[in-house]
Amino acid sequence: MKYQIGDIVLILHSNEEATVVDIINDKMLLVDVKGVSFPVYKDQVDFPYFKRFTEKKIQPAKKERKFIDDVRKEKPATVKKDADGMWLTFLPVMDMDEFGDVVVEELKLHLVNHTEATYTFVYKLHYFGKPDFELKNTVRPFEDFYLHDIDFEDLNDSPSFEFDFTLQPPDKTKQPHYEAMVKLKPKQLFAKIEELKQKNQATFSQLLFAQYPDRTYEEQVESDSLQLHKLAKKGFKMYEASKARQHMEPARSVVDLHIEKLTDDWKRMSNYEIVGLQLKTFEKYYELALYHHLPSFIVIHGVGEGVLRDEIHGILRLKKEVKSFVNQYHPSFGYGATEIFFSM
Repeated sequence: MKYQIGDIVLILHSNEEATVVDIINDKMLLVDVKGVSFPVYKDQVDFPYFKRFTEKKIQPAKKERKFIDDVRKEKPATVKKDADGMWLTFLPVMDMDEFGDVVVEELKLHLVNHTEATYTFVYKLHYFGKPDFELKNTVRPFEDFYLHDIDFEDLNDSPSFEFDFTLQPPDKTKQPHYEAMVKLKPKQLFAKIEELKQKNQATFSQLLFAQYPDRTYEEQVESDSLQLHKLAKKGFKMYEASKARQHMEPARSVVDLHIEKLTDDWKRMSNYEIVGLQLKTFEKYYELALYHHLPSFIVIHGVGEGVLRDEIHGILRLKKEVKSFVNQYHPSFGYGATEIFFSM
């Protein structure tokens, strides 16, 4: 065998070097160029040694001396990729029969994502409307995902290739999922394969979608209304936004987080559960202080080993609405309280 997996070969029509990643059959190879895999006929490649030895080596020009102030930051080279949709690609695997004729033995199916988004998908293959194969997975941007092989003779059994795509991460402005299906009639398939032979090409593709569809305004309104209806059925109270403040619990300028002030059952709680309840209470009254526009807010965390104090200080450092906070001696709380000042 002339080529083996791992060999470096030269793509004749583009003068690029590639790595052999698979031997499809005695006429075709699967090669990789800079992370992109595609099939080629063996007569379209050659070993690159002659090119390497015959091309002239370019002598690097002498670099002009530059001082550190003259050195400009180089921009990373970017490879522009065309986003033209999601495709189902068929690769016919051909061989010679006993009469010397070229015949197709099977088809290799690939899902080709030529978009800038990631999708989870459910793929199903049906024959005569009955399920035969199913696959769930994720395809990333500009990724070629191998699905499976099907025997050429099975194409007479009315195959249908069905997909259900979901955008990852979900986008409220896009459809929650999108279904696409490809059906190939034997007559159409044979015509495609003959066209490949004449054009000396390796694959043919069917477009599943050019762009993932947007969600319509009516669907968005209906979805939001459905969510509110579900919350109402669970017992949540619904208020008009303009009147929401009058239904809120009053804010407190001082909140005591000593555990005996928060629950009567604290003796049965672990240290982890105690700190969790204290932090949850702190977050609740912190949000109420903000909502009611208090200029400052005192939280009593006690002295102890300083675990609760450190946790609260760590949270406050991440809050953009906090102007400052201080843990200094107070005649009523000693060093067991922190005063928080909000940006007005």
